Amino acid sequence: MNSDRLSAMASVSRVRLEATNNDGVFIGKTLSAAKYRAGGGKGVALPDLALGLDLNNHSALGFGYPAWRRDGLITDIVLRPDEDTLVEWKPGMASVIGDLWTLQGEPVGADPRQALKRIVAAYRERGLRIQACVEIEATVFEESVHQARAQKYQDLTPLGGTAGAALVHAKSADYTEYLEAVAARFDEIGIPWEAWSDEAATGQIEFNIAPADPVTAADYWARARQLMREVAYSLGRSVTFMSKWSAAYGQGAHLNVSVSDEDGNIFFNAAAPAEPSERMLHFLGGVMGTLEASTSFALPTITSYRRLMELEGPPTTQTWGVANKSCAVRAVLADAAATRLEYRLPAADSNMYSTLAVFLAGGLLGLDEKTTPPPAFDGMAWALAPGSVAPVPKNLYDAIAALEADDQLRKYLGEEFIDYWIGLRRWEWLSFHTEADRDDAQLSVWEFQRYFELA
Repeated sequence: MNSDRLSAMASVSRVRLEATNNDGVFIGKTLSAAKYRAGGGKGVALPDLALGLDLNNHSALGFGYPAWRRDGLITDIVLRPDEDTLVEWKPGMASVIGDLWTLQGEPVGADPRQALKRIVAAYRERGLRIQACVEIEATVFEESVHQARAQKYQDLTPLGGTAGAALVHAKSADYTEYLEAVAARFDEIGIPWEAWSDEAATGQIEFNIAPADPVTAADYWARARQLMREVAYSLGRSVTFMSKWSAAYGQGAHLNVSVSDEDGNIFFNAAAPAEPSERMLHFLGGVMGTLEASTSFALPTITSYRRLMELEGPPTTQTWGVANKSCAVRAVLADAAATRLEYRLPAADSNMYSTLAVFLAGGLLGLDEKTTPPPAFDGMAWALAPGSVAPVPKNLYDAIAALEADDQLRKYLGEEFIDYWIGLRRWEWLSFHTEADRDDAQLSVWEFQRYFELA
């Protein structure tokens, strides 16, 4: 354990040790500084239910558990800190992100952060480095979180008014106050951000986080969302990362990725900068070949699929294109530093550790097998004639079925990671269809109560 680093934080009396569960929720324990030091970096025990409870605090059932879950006996797993992530979160408190391990010292195969580490290591073995960043979208409301709860998250008032289009600066001061407070906290914690802006829907914001290696990029994403919540609550506001909270525009979490070797960005075509490189095409071949199977990671909740509205921004077809924002994957062809792929399908409620891991797994499959992608889509990829282009799965059930039928992603991410996710998503589907008082065409109170604060 890097005790010198913690010792330098003179005011720290407690350390929050945290990880995300499969739903992307920060979980963990807060330790006294003395207890943390005494652990010597070995971590703390958590019940296996840390990865086994749904967002309504029910045990996810109906599928085979891996060995570390021991047939429902609620055994322990270990949350071990990654001390490179240790920061002073606020006066008196430090924060450190960790990974989940079995009592036998093996990585938990279903841990999203461990899955991302595995795929990054596979790239590293091939002499490849990855840069990734996330565009975080959320909606902020005038009501406090307590008032929002009292109203069952219904009839809330978007912060900043209801008039105007996207990218508007003429917002009320309370809207700017929130964004500036979030940016200040990012600076304090060391989350490098590049821009913030007013997004398409009322009360909606976007933060662009700077590129980093994939694990660090996902750590930034997790911490940024936590800070955005904390700032909202401190100002008497509420915030949600639900993929769609009203009939207005939904919320995404676009992923930007580039890959380099010792000679530089392998996506950049020095001989023809306006065209994808051969290796970008191979990467795209793998991504497009696994796009349908990977959908449930990008769109993990019941509500995620309500976002897939024609002509509203989110992609609805399994397409890629050059500079084409209507496609699921956009190739951005610029200079050697900026050429990249943008994965536009992920919703704001996706777990970025998992989503990034699966996207990179598809890309690595394409690089390894030199896969040829389908032709780039040149037109508008919305509102197309049925049967002309394969659509994105329309619901979580179909997305799960596509993942179960796939045998490619397992090669890079492991059987446990895929099978455990399938089980959790089936439980999500079953829970909605057995618990909710619903009209499938309308957002249900069940969705608000399940997702508004935790998704």
